[in-house]
Amino acid sequence: MADTAITKTAAPVSSAAMRKQMLKGFWFYFSENKGAVIGLYVFLALVIIAVFAHFIAPHSPFEQYRDAVLLPPAWVEGGRLTYLLGTDPVGRDILSRLIYGAQYSLFIGVFVTTLSLTTGVVIGVLAGYYRGWLDTAIMRLMDIILAFPSLLLALVLVAILGPGLTNGMIAIALVLQPHFVRLTRAAVMAEKSKDYVTASRLAGAGPLRLMFRTILPNCTAPLIVQATLSFSNAILDAAALGFLGMGAQPPAPEWGTMLAEAREFILRAWWVVTFPGLAILITVLAINLMGDGLRDALDPKLKRS
Repeated sequence: MADTAITKTAAPVSSAAMRKQMLKGFWFYFSENKGAVIGLYVFLALVIIAVFAHFIAPHSPFEQYRDAVLLPPAWVEGGRLTYLLGTDPVGRDILSRLIYGAQYSLFIGVFVTTLSLTTGVVIGVLAGYYRGWLDTAIMRLMDIILAFPSLLLALVLVAILGPGLTNGMIAIALVLQPHFVRLTRAAVMAEKSKDYVTASRLAGAGPLRLMFRTILPNCTAPLIVQATLSFSNAILDAAALGFLGMGAQPPAPEWGTMLAEAREFILRAWWVVTFPGLAILITVLAINLMGDGLRDALDPKLKRS
C-alpha cells in the first residue's frame, strides 16, 4: 500500500500581519540596546512636558517676581518651595522657563530636521539618479559647505539673514543638509543598478516614479538614523546661537538664551546656568542614545540571527 503524501499549502500572510511582524522585529533589536530604551523614555517625557507645559509649569515663563530675584533652589538655604529650581536675575521662575523651553527645543529640532531632510533627500536623489555634470556640481557645492565648521557657517548665515529664531533655524538646516544629500546619493547609486529597478524601468515607469516610488523607499533606514542625529545637532546649534545672541531673542525661554542671560551670574548664582545646561545635555544625550538604537534596529548588517 503506497503512502500518500499530504501536501499543505501555506496560508498567505496578510500585509497587516507582516507589518506587525516587522514591528516586533524592530522592537526586539531596538530594545536590546538598553541605553536606547532609556533615551526613548526620556524623549517621550520631554514631548509630554512640551505638549502640556501650560498645565505643568507652576508660573508664567515671562512673569517677573521682584521680591524673588536670584533665589536659590528650594533645597538650598534661602530657597522657597514656590520656586523649586530658583529664579533668574529678574525674578522669573527657572523651572517654568525650562518647561516652556522644551517647546522651543522640540520645535527647532522638528523644523530643522524636516527642512534639511526633505531638501537634502530631493537633491541627493537627483544627484544619484542622473549623475554626470549635475551630480558633480551638487557634490562640489556640498563639499564647500562641509569645509566650514558648522557653527561658524551658521553664524555667517544668521549674520546675513539677521538674528532671530526663524533665521537661525534656516541657517542650521542649510548647514545640516549636505549630510542628507551625500547619504541619499550613495544609497540611490547602490539601489539604481538592482534588478527590481530595471524591471520597473522595463515596465514603463518614468524617472520620477523610479526615483521617488521605487528607489527612495529602500533608502529610508540610514536616513532615519541621520535624522535623529540631526535632531540633536539642531538643538545644540540653536542653543549655541542663542548663547551668542544670534538665535532666539530675550525674553524667549529658549535654553541657549537662558544661558546667555545668566553669563555674568555664573560665580554668584550657579543654578541659573546649571539647570539650562543640564536640560540641553539630557535632551541631546537621550536623542543620541535613541539614534544608536535605531541604527542597531534598522541596519541589517548589525542584526544578529
